[in-house]
Amino acid sequence: MPTWNSRGLRGSLLEEMINRTNEKYREQKLALIQKVPTPITPVRIDSETRQITLAYFDQKSTVDFIGTVQGVPVCFDAKECKTAAFPMQNVHEHQILFMRDFMEQGGVAFLLIHFTDADRFFYLSYSKLLEFWNRAMTGHEKHFLMSEIDEGYEIKSNGYFLHYLDALQKDLLEEGK
Repeated sequence: MPTWNSRGLRGSLLEEMINRTNEKYREQKLALIQKVPTPITPVRIDSETRQITLAYFDQKSTVDFIGTVQGVPVCFDAKECKTAAFPMQNVHEHQILFMRDFMEQGGVAFLLIHFTDADRFFYLSYSKLLEFWNRAMTGHEKHFLMSEIDEGYEIKSNGYFLHYLDALQKDLLEEGK
């Protein structure tokens, strides 16, 4: 069974930016999106700080965020990558399957990716993600390059918010939804 050992929260800055953005979207009545908690069972708790120092995952998580944007159901995962080559091992099969099932129910699924060394953020549609996934599963590149993502899907940030609704709208228009 997988375990979690507190080594710092990878992706927590990106997730915090998304949380702040989602709160702003809620206040402006543009969207209602929430962080999906990952169910864990604590194994060891520091008695002084009351912090969990060792735990195991109760089940596989699906995606990081789920909600609705102007009546459109959305789900997405937040990923970070240090280099300009995003390893497909950072996306798990159960996430691909959940996103596929979500899309089949009329929703929109995507990734928000932060290439940390370049400090650039991108929206990656499910269809493009699936293209990279299939490429990796058929013995080809096990990663994709930042340059393979259409620059029209780059998300601008002011260091506090991450406005991704423009990229979502572009995706919806291109997918004909």
